[in-house]
Amino acid sequence: MQKVKEFDDYSFRFNVTFIRVILLMFALAAICIVVVRFIYGLHAVTNLNDSWPWGLWIGFDVMCGVALAGGGYGTALLVHVLRIKSLRPVARGAMLTSLIGYLLVMIGLFLDIGRWWNFWRPFVSWGHDSILFEVFWCISAYTIIQVLEFGEILTERIFRKLHRFFVTIFPVLIIVGVAIPMMHQASLGGLYLLMDGRLHPLWWSPMIFVFFLLSSFFVGPAMIMLESAISSRALGHQTPLNTLRLLARIGGVAMLIYLVLRIADLFLHNNIGLVFGEEYECIAFRVEIVIGLIVPIIIIFSPLSGHRFWLIIYGICASFGVFLNRLNVVVIGMSREMGSFYYPSIYEILVSVGLVAAGILVYLFICENFKIIEE
Repeated sequence: MQKVKEFDDYSFRFNVTFIRVILLMFALAAICIVVVRFIYGLHAVTNLNDSWPWGLWIGFDVMCGVALAGGGYGTALLVHVLRIKSLRPVARGAMLTSLIGYLLVMIGLFLDIGRWWNFWRPFVSWGHDSILFEVFWCISAYTIIQVLEFGEILTERIFRKLHRFFVTIFPVLIIVGVAIPMMHQASLGGLYLLMDGRLHPLWWSPMIFVFFLLSSFFVGPAMIMLESAISSRALGHQTPLNTLRLLARIGGVAMLIYLVLRIADLFLHNNIGLVFGEEYECIAFRVEIVIGLIVPIIIIFSPLSGHRFWLIIYGICASFGVFLNRLNVVVIGMSREMGSFYYPSIYEILVSVGLVAAGILVYLFICENFKIIEE
């Protein structure tokens, strides 16, 4: 272990560019809407109602956000547990993206609570039989674990006297941090086991919790591709192509397993014919499978994977596929049974965009001031 200097360095910097100013404007707009939401309630800024209590903020900010932030535990498993050293250059970046993603998920959960001042009750009112209770506690615990993991990076520059402590506890945090996400990633899907007869058969399955867990794993490499594109554009750093290609191949194997299981499940429950229907659910399912799975798999296991551009396309398609899957489960697949359709308000969209913008700004600030990207 390198010797840590005794003095702290608080000289932070942040490059101001036109794109970053635009991102900041979206983030500030989201803050203003959030203030209105807290004062006047959900009805003032959302299209949610008693029939549609879950909308964009749950479907995208939480359900999709948790999945897209899954790259942290997957990369930690590959790098720190399985010891795949060639993936080390992306480890810190992936774990940072995951930390920021989970913090945004916690904000999304907080926004969607009707009586937000009661947010503390799950900490003291233990609903042992509730899947949502388990999800709440796992997400909260994993977020804390990730904050502690970030302590190793933080104390390399500030609070240096604590660095040895965080280095010592880091292996334990990694092990716990790999186990906990597997529980709540699966439980988010397990929640919809209760929707038998309400969720469309193209998405409802006794194995839906397995599908949620697998998709949260393979979307991790896809998000790292997007993260590498942002790093290259904004920070002038390019992740080694061989590293990205290996990571994509690992994600591709998980995608193949996921696709085979999805198709086998449709055959097993005699629902394969629904794939070729003309209803909007069937069309949404085909878009999800083709763009989100088949196209990325073709890219990964073909010579196209040797080109950085196509790896970014793979990352976009795979991430979009998981995003569409979560929205299909939360909205599209439930709409016919609900007897109506839900459309997010412009304010809901602006808050979600603002949260993403804030996450990008925080990521860039940390990368510019801490050792996240390894040369």
